[in-house]
Amino acid sequence: MYTVVIIEDDPMITRLNRRYVEQDSRFAVVQTFSAAHPALFWLQHNPIDLIILDVYMPQMSGTELLLQLRAKGVDADVIMVTSANDAKTVNDAVRLGAVDYLVKPFAYERFQQALEVFCRRRESVQRDSFSQDALDHTLFRQTAPAPSAAPPKGLQSQTLARIETYLRAAPDERHTSDEIASHVGLSVVTVRRYMNYLTDRQIIGSEMDYLTGGRPCLVYFLRQ
Repeated sequence: MYTVVIIEDDPMITRLNRRYVEQDSRFAVVQTFSAAHPALFWLQHNPIDLIILDVYMPQMSGTELLLQLRAKGVDADVIMVTSANDAKTVNDAVRLGAVDYLVKPFAYERFQQALEVFCRRRESVQRDSFSQDALDHTLFRQTAPAPSAAPPKGLQSQTLARIETYLRAAPDERHTSDEIASHVGLSVVTVRRYMNYLTDRQIIGSEMDYLTGGRPCLVYFLRQ
């Protein structure tokens, strides 16, 4: 099993990232940190496999922390999960060995792809030697995951990811269109279009709630 540390200053995002990681039985989150200095100290004394790392944090940025970790010999793989999308930050992270870079908000499937890339790379480097074909297949040609299918015309990928992030933050709850709309800043009509799409893809389910005390209403829930 691969051990994981999450370094993220937003408690809600930490919980969400943890849930995403632990839905894959190959991984276990062993520690979380909300600031850089305690993470730096702990990681120097506790070898782990993978770090899920934000950029915007107290004390020092995620890329500054990654530079410090490399200088101190911490060679854990890193997946950046952040809202920072400027060229310098992305290039710095890649040069320091980040195996993937996810810009918030993103769909759960994209997080899964990042974990799959990590596993494929880890499994491939167990070999004693490589042919060129093996290098191309396992380390380079497939490093970047294939993009997920774009939503149909009229739906935006970032808006879809925002809605999915909200739903996955409370995976056991039922949500009405009105509730979702108020939390993600969209109209109810717009939310319903996205919910219909997610229902068609079988990412969510829907049912009528007759216990409202008034008119029945349609509620949505994540499929497990």
